[in-house]
Amino acid sequence: MLILARFTLFFSLLVACKASLVGDIVSAIEQAVDCDSCRALLLVLKGVAILGDSIFSGALVDVCKLAGVEDDDVCEGLISQQGPIIAHDLRSISAFGQTAAKFCNAIIGLCQPPAVNKFTVPVPAPPSSPKTFTSTGKKPFQVGHFSDVHIDRMYSTGSDANCSKPICCRNFADHTGPVAVPAGPLGSPRCDTPTSLVRSMLKAVSSQNPRFSIFTGDVVEAAIWLVNQTENTSDLQAFNKEMATMLNSPVFPAIGNHEAAPVNSFPRNTTKQGSVQWVFDTQSEGWSPMIGAIAASEVQHMSGSYAAVAPDTNLRIISLNTIYWYRDNFYLFDSDILQPDPNGVLAFAVQQLQIAEDAGQRAWIIAHMPPSSADALHDQSNDFDQIVQRYKNTIAAQFYGHSHLDEFAIAYSNYDAQSSDTADSIAWIAPSLTPRDANPAFRVYDVDPDTYEIMDSRTFMGDMSNPSFQTSPTWELEYSARDTYGRAIGGWHASQSLNFAFWHRVTEAFASNDTLFQQFNSLKTRGIGVTPCTGDCKNQTICNLRALRAENNCVVATPGFNFRRGEENEIQRRHDDQCEGTGLRTIFTEVAIKAVGLFFCQFSRPQCLNSGP
Repeated sequence: MLILARFTLFFSLLVACKASLVGDIVSAIEQAVDCDSCRALLLVLKGVAILGDSIFSGALVDVCKLAGVEDDDVCEGLISQQGPIIAHDLRSISAFGQTAAKFCNAIIGLCQPPAVNKFTVPVPAPPSSPKTFTSTGKKPFQVGHFSDVHIDRMYSTGSDANCSKPICCRNFADHTGPVAVPAGPLGSPRCDTPTSLVRSMLKAVSSQNPRFSIFTGDVVEAAIWLVNQTENTSDLQAFNKEMATMLNSPVFPAIGNHEAAPVNSFPRNTTKQGSVQWVFDTQSEGWSPMIGAIAASEVQHMSGSYAAVAPDTNLRIISLNTIYWYRDNFYLFDSDILQPDPNGVLAFAVQQLQIAEDAGQRAWIIAHMPPSSADALHDQSNDFDQIVQRYKNTIAAQFYGHSHLDEFAIAYSNYDAQSSDTADSIAWIAPSLTPRDANPAFRVYDVDPDTYEIMDSRTFMGDMSNPSFQTSPTWELEYSARDTYGRAIGGWHASQSLNFAFWHRVTEAFASNDTLFQQFNSLKTRGIGVTPCTGDCKNQTICNLRALRAENNCVVATPGFNFRRGEENEIQRRHDDQCEGTGLRTIFTEVAIKAVGLFFCQFSRPQCLNSGP
């Protein structure tokens, strides 16, 4: 009996301690309304993190469950994976330093991005007479571009496409009741890509007879609370084999943030825990037949970056792992020491661009996350822009994915005087294949064989509303960039490429021609979930299209949550990262929205339980 009594007392104390920790976290969240109070929240979270990873993660799981943010299994899976990384960060940094401000911006949205730290990227002096590339009017060749395939190998036809999970179309163990919306065999909204759809897309790309293709990352589906190294490795290997066997020409891939498990988790070389070398080893082996042995060795030893010359061209393709600049890579916040070039990605870009310049080659930059918008850390985006400015005569174009949107971004030699004359680089941001939030699509570029600039971009779409989609998707031409936008800017000569000046003039046309802008707004998601974008929305969109350097975008951090009672209507959701899906950032936001009232009373003001929330 004495042993039982002691155990009961110990268990009661343990439960009380755990409830106290959860209450402390919720109370700190209640007070977190600006950047300074976010630092105070970090102090509370840091105190919990010092108690250990399991206690820290367990407390956050309880917050997530009690707030009803996600199903219990999602709370447990997601936080058990990423919670220890956050705890590691908090134990490693001061709550009052610049890293803490970046952390608050990334995961909570209560601090604006800090001012860019002055850092001059070491680059060789430019040549006195840089080589110019002139078109002789030869027939363009074609290049395919597909991105964000997010293949769900556990997709189940007939399962519920309208479920309570972040993605659906799986036979989840806790599903009860009848199926509301049966998942189609070729894909459904709110779901990631079935194998049948990705194979249909690869066949469609191959039918365009591209000289080669580029794939800008994200193979693994968005069930990020379930992923692990074994599953991701298998998924990567399977898609590498599909690309190698189903495309009739080479493909040059890039690393995406979903390739890692936990998602986004790419530790720096200075990090004392975690490793994603298995991702680089897997892709080095799988990509070797497509990119060659030398480039494959670079993937393995340069944290996923590599360079290779496309066959029968004078074009050097430089694939960069920009996830080391991604704000949702929480490993980037585990030190107060500024690291301008995590894992040497910038140095590798300089090295390869210099090789291209010395050899008289043109270069394409390909990567998953573009160094623009809100996802890129401002320091690394600024540093990369220095490289772009230095090698703007060598770089013909840049290619990215990640946003799942059909869009673009422009760089300028002078961001304070943006015009078609100061525009000097263009990033093509490809639509996604996953039908999760848009019609699936891919692009085909017409490429000038002398300048390697893009003469036209044609987007091909599978229309999920078409009755034939679920039996045999037809990849129809959705639009031609030249045809759609060329006329709108007063004509664009057939001999001129769709360069940075072209796209700046398109943004000017957006400002003056609202019909054209709303067409662009619809094309971004291929006609799915389109709502009018006017006023501030339109102005911000145009601003962001002119911001390949992230510090120049018009995205302002908005508090992800505010627990002050009576202000529920003032809570503003942060911009959802469509590539990420549900992540820790989403959970913090949803906790705030759902945890007002009874949950708040239960832990912060027990007396209000008797009087109502």
